[in-house]
Amino acid sequence: MPDHSPSRLATRLTPQGERILRAGHPWLFDGAVESVKGDGNPGDLAIIFDRKKDRCIGVGLYDPESPIRIRVLHAGGGIRIDEAFFAERLKAARKLRLPLLKLNTDGYRLVHGENDGFPGLIVDVYANVAVIKLYTPAWFPYLEILYPLVLRTAKVDTAVLRLARLVSPQADYRDGALLAGSLPEPEITFREHNLKFYANVLEGHKTGFFLDHRHNRKRVGELSEGQDVLDVFSYAGGFSVHALAGGAYRVVSLDISGPALEVARRNVALNFGEDPRHETVAGDAFQELEQIARRKEDFGIVVVDPPSFAKREKEVRGALDAYRRIHTLAVPLVRPGGVLVAASCSARVSADDFFATVERVLKKSGRTYRLLEKTFHDTDHPIGFLEGAYLKTGYYRLD
Repeated sequence: MPDHSPSRLATRLTPQGERILRAGHPWLFDGAVESVKGDGNPGDLAIIFDRKKDRCIGVGLYDPESPIRIRVLHAGGGIRIDEAFFAERLKAARKLRLPLLKLNTDGYRLVHGENDGFPGLIVDVYANVAVIKLYTPAWFPYLEILYPLVLRTAKVDTAVLRLARLVSPQADYRDGALLAGSLPEPEITFREHNLKFYANVLEGHKTGFFLDHRHNRKRVGELSEGQDVLDVFSYAGGFSVHALAGGAYRVVSLDISGPALEVARRNVALNFGEDPRHETVAGDAFQELEQIARRKEDFGIVVVDPPSFAKREKEVRGALDAYRRIHTLAVPLVRPGGVLVAASCSARVSADDFFATVERVLKKSGRTYRLLEKTFHDTDHPIGFLEGAYLKTGYYRLD
């Protein structure tokens, strides 16, 4: 462990907290913690003792500044939290992703937080660069031993640190800090199913790119031969690039962000040069879809992949209404026989509620439709607990 090793804090939970821990949930909120011996700093180890038999029943990272007071590393008895512990978890995570790495892909998520046993920590790999992102300061004491393990496990030379908005920098650990190796440029070129994309690992959103929709982008590409495609909320053009690669004769990338559309244009050029099949439209999606309808345009494929509409529970109702409104605008733009691709990344909105909302819009439109498939998370975004499931996508062929 580092020179200043984390303290060990004897911890007891409420009866409900014990039930949560025994059920395998990785989060223990402040209300589930009955007592902690000592003040405790972020990253100290909470050693959780059984209320009745006074035996260890779990170990977690303590974070006194977060509503998630303990992020569980291990449940079901004592365990040594050391380099070997983290190395074994990283090894298991990489093994799970080996089939994906054989598909001409070198941009992937090596560690998906709680779902890989690293609560509050993400590791994304882009070619020869690993990006470690912290969503809690509780991981700061472990970075010194973690990043060399990440380099070795991912077989890369460079590691970059990114911090979530609510995580304040500490000493040399600031957002965008280079932990190891060299980074001549902030942008990395990586491969996804043999297509190339840029990821700005120092300043880009999240860790530089949205990797979770990889399988859906590939699927849209497979459906795109001989089609015109409207990519709504296109961001960096992931769906657009795959649609062009799949043989679309026209692709329109629509996003409110001019800088994002510039990245989309560059991603297209990276693969196809200056391709006249690709168009960009900068504007509010709701307003632009209305304008497209007024021009009486339609498309063979319409992809609707908005950002999260609900980050808090109280926003769920508004999110469902936003999904209703955007799909009400999108459905008339799908040509008869075409496909609507409806996606949601709002963890607070359940898959059942999302699909029910989309299908109510389809029924209200008066058009018959056939569900082609529903997809969820790709291989490198495994799900280990209920709140970890956020991505859902439906493919609907409209008559």
